[in-house]
Amino acid sequence: MNLKILVLAGMVMLLGPHMPVAAEQSAAASADLKAPAGSEKLISQLRKAIPDLPIEAVHEAELPGFYLLELSNGQTLYGSKSGNHLFSGDLFSIRNGNVVNLAENHRAVKRKKLMDSLPMESMVVFSPAGQTKTHVSVFTDVDCGYCRKLHQEMAQINALGIEVRYLAYPRAGLGTPTYAKIVSAWCAENPNEAITALKSGLEIPSKQCANPVAEQYALGQQVGVTGTPAIVTADGRLLPGYMPAAQLAQAIGL
Repeated sequence: MNLKILVLAGMVMLLGPHMPVAAEQSAAASADLKAPAGSEKLISQLRKAIPDLPIEAVHEAELPGFYLLELSNGQTLYGSKSGNHLFSGDLFSIRNGNVVNLAENHRAVKRKKLMDSLPMESMVVFSPAGQTKTHVSVFTDVDCGYCRKLHQEMAQINALGIEVRYLAYPRAGLGTPTYAKIVSAWCAENPNEAITALKSGLEIPSKQCANPVAEQYALGQQVGVTGTPAIVTADGRLLPGYMPAAQLAQAIGL
């Protein structure tokens, strides 16, 4: 079976429902592609087989004879330097009795860079009254049961010294009733009170303003969010799903 058949068989699952990438975006990505010398053959093979594959960067992989391909949707692929083989999934190393996810480590670096570039004023932030020891960024939806459960523990989370930075992620998509609710919260005079009301099942006045909801929704897809709440730690790790306050503190090393 040739490369094109192998790749196309799994690419629908890999790219997910938010692809394909528009032709002009794919062309722009090709022009701006960061790739090491010698990777031209692999890239050429992929462009022929899957023209819309959203390759953002190519790196030397720790697996000899392979490159790591970074996709704009936050996923990673590995391609052979010969240009004849490709696989999706994570690459692990076994060192001194420990198993390390090298692919996730790479994604975490990218995630941290993206999250650190966001202006604080674009998020709804719940800060500790005392010392802030660390922070988490949480992609949240106001109609999500586990998002509401996490919010109910906000006082406990803050008491542990953890600042929570909310980013909007309307799971139903843009232009939906949930999206309208989130926009209203971000546009409210007091967004913290508004999002708390929504997460308590209350209604808030409908509002419109210049807001970052669509951009944050797209960012969530880019960093690998598949459901809410999705927690990104200060060092870029993605913790999917709800965690009680104590478990969250343990997961981030407090």
